[in-house]
Amino acid sequence: MGLVILWDRLQKKQTADFANDICDTVDALMEEREPENLTLYEDTAASKVQGKLLQYYEKMKDGYRQSAEDKQTIQALVSDISHQVKTPIANIQMFLSILQQHELAREKQEEFLHMMAGQIRKLDFLMESLIKMSRLETGTFSIHMEENRLYDTIAQAVSSIWTKAEQKNIELDVDCDSQVTVRHDAKWTAEALANLLDNAVKYTPEGGSVHVSVRPWQFYTRIDIADSGIGIAEEHYNHVFQRFFRAQEAAGQEGVGLGLYLARGIITRQNGYMSVKSKQGAGTVFSVYLLS
Repeated sequence: MGLVILWDRLQKKQTADFANDICDTVDALMEEREPENLTLYEDTAASKVQGKLLQYYEKMKDGYRQSAEDKQTIQALVSDISHQVKTPIANIQMFLSILQQHELAREKQEEFLHMMAGQIRKLDFLMESLIKMSRLETGTFSIHMEENRLYDTIAQAVSSIWTKAEQKNIELDVDCDSQVTVRHDAKWTAEALANLLDNAVKYTPEGGSVHVSVRPWQFYTRIDIADSGIGIAEEHYNHVFQRFFRAQEAAGQEGVGLGLYLARGIITRQNGYMSVKSKQGAGTVFSVYLLS
């Protein structure tokens, strides 16, 4: 009978110790401090429960951390958008006020209307870019990877900047085997390449050249877009892919600094990557690598 009582007391003590250990662990985690009574390296019920509690705690911390980062991203986006749209809206309001408050000659009215139209186009382009950026950042756009001919994708991208290249008398040529196929999203990849080509044409002086070449490798297919433009300083190689970044030498050209940011985001989401090599005054080469 004495053994039964002793066993019962031992069981109660073990249960009490187990409960105290778990409660102490929970209290420590709630207070965001390191638990003092961890038994993770022992093969006991308490160690198993403590281990699960720590896993859950770390997962919750990751969730809170991600939530805080998302909040900061949204705040930064709102700030960037607000800053970017202020200038064209202010210009439109100014031009409209002048037209409403002053009697202007027909020729002068048309000049102000032309400038307003330009600001509206800029605002439209900006909003479209911001929508794409927002979809990219929040992951709300879908990538549909299929085996497609790369030549067709490049042709779609080239068609979007052909007129601009002609207006500046820029020589534009493509070296791509029409039989090369790569698993990629043709629509979004064409968008990324069009952004790169638009930059190449924009920053290449009249009479220059833009050359597109495709080279299949063992694991990647490489697409080079080379221009004879103003070039990029080496210290800006990483900066050019940041949203809204514009180097001082690019300030005279239209743009909002989203093209390269969007291009890299699109390529990265297809498990590819991009690189840049340039020399100021001697042109730039942007390279896109897509998994073969």
